Amino acid sequence: MNQGAAVLAHYSSAMSTAAVRIHSQRWKCLSLKPSRLPHIHSLRLTGKCPVICCQKTSQWEPLPSTISPREDGDNLFTKTADLFENLSSESVSEAVEVKKPEEISGTNNQTLLKTMFFRWPMWLLGPSVLLMTGMMPTLWLPLSSVFQGPNIASLLSLVGLDCIFNLGAILFFLMADSCAQPMKVVQECYSKVPFSYQFWNVVAAVVGVIVPSMILFGCQKGFFQPQLPLISFSVLLGPYMLLLFVQVLTEMLTWHWQSPVWLVTPVVYEAYRVLQLMRGLKLGTEMNAPGWMLHTLRGLVCWWVLILGVQLMRVAWFAGASDQTRWGGSAPADG
Repeated sequence: MNQGAAVLAHYSSAMSTAAVRIHSQRWKCLSLKPSRLPHIHSLRLTGKCPVICCQKTSQWEPLPSTISPREDGDNLFTKTADLFENLSSESVSEAVEVKKPEEISGTNNQTLLKTMFFRWPMWLLGPSVLLMTGMMPTLWLPLSSVFQGPNIASLLSLVGLDCIFNLGAILFFLMADSCAQPMKVVQECYSKVPFSYQFWNVVAAVVGVIVPSMILFGCQKGFFQPQLPLISFSVLLGPYMLLLFVQVLTEMLTWHWQSPVWLVTPVVYEAYRVLQLMRGLKLGTEMNAPGWMLHTLRGLVCWWVLILGVQLMRVAWFAGASDQTRWGGSAPADG
C-alpha cells in the first residue's frame, strides 16, 4: 500500500509539472505579436501537446492603431450618413465655384451696358442745358424787357437771369461728374486738386472782389467824379459780385468732394462772367454812366479773359500730366 501511494504521488507530481509547462508555453505563444507570425499555423511543444496560434489579439492587448484615409483629418463619412449625398454636394459646390466668375462677368457687362446707355445722352444734354440757361437769355432776350432803368426791379431781373444760369451750371456739373466716374462700380474716382491751383483761383477771386469794392468806396467818398448813385452801381456790378461768391462756394465744394469737375468749374463761370460784364457795358451806355465806371468794367473784362486763358492752360497741363501718368512717365512739375 505504501509503495502504491508513493507511485501515485510521484505520478500526480509529474502530471502537475507537465501541466504547468504546457500552460507556460501556451502563454508564450499567445504573447507573440501577430505581425511576427503571419504563416505559423501550429507549434509543437515538449510533451507532444499541439498549440494553435492565431492572429486574433487577446482581450489584454491594446487595439492596433488605425490610419485616417484623409490627411487633413476630415472624414468623408462624418458629414452625412449617405456617401452619395456627400459626393453630390461637393460636386455641386465645385460647379458653383466654377460658374461664379462667369456670372460676375455677365453681371458686370450688363451694368456697363446700362451705365453707357444712360451716359451717352449726357454728353449732349449737359452742354444743351448750359446753352439754354446761360447763353440764350443773354444773346436773344431783348435787354429792354429786362432793364427798365436804374431801379430795384431791373436789379432783381438781372439777378434772376444769373440764377437761371447757375441752376443750369449745377446740372451741367452733376452730369459731367457722372460721366467722369469710372465704368466699374467697385472703383471710386477721386481727383486731388493741386495746392497751387487752389491758391491762384483764390487770388483771382479776391482781386475780382477787391477792385469793385475799392471803386464803390471811392465813389461814396467823392474820389471819383461825377458820382454814381448806389442803385446804379448795384445794377451794373451787383449781379457780378453775387455770382462771384457763388463760384467760390462751388469751387470749394468740388475741392472738398474731390470731384473731377473741379477743372471745368472756373471755366464755365468765367466764360459767363465775361458775357455778364459785356452786358454791364451795354447797360452803362444806356444809363449814361461816367467814364471811370465804363473803364472799370472794361478792366474787369480784360482781367477775367486773362484768368480764363490761364484756366485753359491749366486744362492743357492737366491733360498732359494725365497722359504721362497713364504711360508710366513722370508727371510735369506743378505750376
